[in-house]
Amino acid sequence: MPEHAANGTARLPLAERRKADTRREITREAVRLFVEHGSDGVSAEEIARTAGISTRTFWRYFATKEQAAAPLLAAGLDQTIDHFRDRPAGEPLLEALGRASVHNSTTWSETSTMLTLVRQARDSAELRAVWLQVHHDIERRLAEVIAERRGASPQDLRSRLQAGMAVLALRTAMEEYAWQSEGSSPRSGAEVLQEALSIVAEGFEGDGSLAS
Repeated sequence: MPEHAANGTARLPLAERRKADTRREITREAVRLFVEHGSDGVSAEEIARTAGISTRTFWRYFATKEQAAAPLLAAGLDQTIDHFRDRPAGEPLLEALGRASVHNSTTWSETSTMLTLVRQARDSAELRAVWLQVHHDIERRLAEVIAERRGASPQDLRSRLQAGMAVLALRTAMEEYAWQSEGSSPRSGAEVLQEALSIVAEGFEGDGSLAS
């Protein structure tokens, strides 16, 4: 039986909470080391040592050292979906998603660490694979939320395509923001995101690429 907190909400069993704490600590140390030394300059053994665990324990939690960064990379997207789910049902999809993203502090405010990892993913195939997998996973979740808003099946083609385009916009906006923020006068993350969503809204109109 699950335990309950003082406010009556269910709590994970102690063993599960310890596992979650260990996983968070591994991610915290992996990300710190990646930021300081680059993902290619850090070993799984070093991450395990700084996290206070054995290398064998590390491999029980993550299949590669780069996957240890996945929880951080996914956190902002998870929060965006949560905010998106709470947007008014009649609000246009891209407008709702834009508002949900801009209000997401993990994605657009406390960005220094995230932006560093995104820039590293440009040059590290292993970290880039994790970055892409995180977005692939969130795409399925977003499709379910879009389908709920439309009263459609989670496997509905329109919902899946809309989710795919929206997630592509989110990912590309974050990459653009990370890369251009290396310059002296970067635009805000919100501005880059709004431009990306506007481009998605325009779609292929007027380019004639699908004309017979």
